[in-house]
Order: sequence, then C-alpha cells, then structure tokens
Amino acid sequence: MTKAIPKIGSRRSSRIGSRKNRRRIPKGIIHVQASFNNTIVTVTDVRGHVISWASAGTSGFKGTRRGTPYAAQAAALNAIHTVIDQGMQRAEVMIKGPGLGRDAALRAIRRSGILLSFVRDVTPMPHNGCRPPKKRRV
Repeated sequence: MTKAIPKIGSRRSSRIGSRKNRRRIPKGIIHVQASFNNTIVTVTDVRGHVISWASAGTSGFKGTRRGTPYAAQAAALNAIHTVIDQGMQRAEVMIKGPGLGRDAALRAIRRSGILLSFVRDVTPMPHNGCRPPKKRRV
C-alpha cells in the first residue's frame, strides 16, 4: 500500500483569510501621504493600528507614472476596498505632502461611500527650521 504524499505548501494556504484582524471596524483614520514621486494610502483604526495600506507602486504603476493623480486614485481605492469589507462606515482623513495625488486620493475616498467626519492637512511645516547652505561664490 502506498501513502498519498501531502502537497507541499498546503499547510500555509489554509491560514490565509483566518487572520486576527478580521474584526469589525466601524470607524477609522485614512492617512494619505502624497509626495511628488508616489502616493501612499494607509488605513488605521482609531488607536493607530494599521489595517490596510496601498501605494501607487503596489497598485501596478512604475516609474514616473506613480506620481500621477490617476495612480493615487487607484491606490486609495485598493486600500479602502479591504476595510469596506470589514465594515468601516466612518473615517477621518489626514493628508500629508505636496504631491499631485492629494486631491485625486480624496476624491476617490469620497466616492467610495465612507462617511468622512473631517479632512485635515497634516503636512509638516518648518517654523524656519534648518539653516540653508551658504551662498555659492563663482
């Protein structure tokens, strides 16, 4: 009699989908970081634990196309789809950075059906921080 050989990797695939953070999250915070080269959208719960994230790079855009508004919109939708399945209805939005994806990501979040309690700009502003380098003498 020959025994059936167990498939390699079958042990790992059974764990997918049974993660600890499958709990219901009614309210969260959506952080959008928009630089000139990329846009990163992170969804956290109210305490700040990351639930889901996506960027223009993980959404399939490479090179200079990552900085475009369309790439930011795709990243926002990818990050939000997983949390809508977990039951998020309300969120706060924190936008950081000078990039082109700021408005596009916010528009995508508004269209997703999540109620926004407020939108806050948290771009770091120096109170005349670092001393600039000395002037060039040519």
